[in-house]
Amino acid sequence: MQPEIDLLGLSLKTFGICFALAFLASGALLSRRFRELRWPTDQATEALLAALVGGLVGARLYWVIDAYDPDTDGSVLSSLFGGSGLTWYGGAIGGALAVLAWAAWRGRMNAQLLGATAPALALGYAIGRVGCQVSGDGDYGKPSDLPWAMAYPDGVVPTREEVQPTPIYETLAMGIAALVLWQLRDRLRPGALFALYLVLAGLERLVVEFWRHNPDTALGLTTAQLTSVAMILGGGVALALMRGGRVPPPAAVG
Repeated sequence: MQPEIDLLGLSLKTFGICFALAFLASGALLSRRFRELRWPTDQATEALLAALVGGLVGARLYWVIDAYDPDTDGSVLSSLFGGSGLTWYGGAIGGALAVLAWAAWRGRMNAQLLGATAPALALGYAIGRVGCQVSGDGDYGKPSDLPWAMAYPDGVVPTREEVQPTPIYETLAMGIAALVLWQLRDRLRPGALFALYLVLAGLERLVVEFWRHNPDTALGLTTAQLTSVAMILGGGVALALMRGGRVPPPAAVG
């Protein structure tokens, strides 16, 4: 594991590097899709910046709500602004709300925008999990004797016990999902494409959580799994309602 890289006297966090790479790769994919839809590509940058700011705020707030313990963590403000702690689903919610606000401002509040973001979201998640793996930030799974199980002795959250390398599972799963969504971008209705993303992302996290060490919240499921079930149900219902719809032509420049 390599939580940090020393570059010319500067200590760079590998998770942060992967976060930046995920942002750049998602941005490149979204810009490509905007060009295909004949939309101004500078608006892809605007949408990404909105997602970045909203995602960081949402990820931090979700983590505070999910992990905050008043008996040990002190005040809410110290938990909110001190230390580290980011949660993917909080980032997804915060980023989505920020992009929706941007879309309302730009007049892009439509299914085409949702469809355009689906492959980029999956790709960004896949690359982000590389950062979790390389930094050993504690997102690994339960102890295992599988041939590919590994320890994270030098990680941010170290363990010398061999465990399931769940970040690798997630990178592979969402990398494949990104490829599938990209190949289907002109074959499915935009709303259906985003609904399919919800189903794929929800299924991936629902399954992987069984191998991780997060505590159960309700019904024998973790918070992430309950959120995943909601994503799967929402995406599945949307797909059923849009079944058989024709793909609309690309929108004109606006």
